[in-house]
Amino acid sequence: MSGRHPAVTGVLETALYVDDLARAGGFYERLLDARTLLTDERMRALDVAGRQVLLLFLKRASDGPNPVPGGVIPPHDADGRMHLAFAVPADDLAAWETRLEDMGVAVESRVRAPRGGTSLYFRDPDGHLVELATPGIWEVY
Repeated sequence: MSGRHPAVTGVLETALYVDDLARAGGFYERLLDARTLLTDERMRALDVAGRQVLLLFLKRASDGPNPVPGGVIPPHDADGRMHLAFAVPADDLAAWETRLEDMGVAVESRVRAPRGGTSLYFRDPDGHLVELATPGIWEVY
């Protein structure tokens, strides 16, 4: 075995499990001005910044094998309030606060990281904790 590890170039998909696909899809489409890539009765895939995919799964709709063209996706599911963060430019933070206010979404918390970044935290319609994070949150961001 060689000492070189195969490359990973990033996180491609992030999944949330929701009670109402239309409600969650509409929320994230409006919030992110996201384009729907795929939708059916089980899930909705949204384009995030042209590089990542936000997958919204109806709770308990994927807890069995899912045959798709080309193979079978193994079962998966989750419950509870999850967390995800979207990277945003520092110069856009005030505009994001205005956008959230215009959507009737309350900012639950604002945190200034020791490295200099700022995070805004709020909830989506399913109670998931959503973060908008500016550079300086992590050593790698």
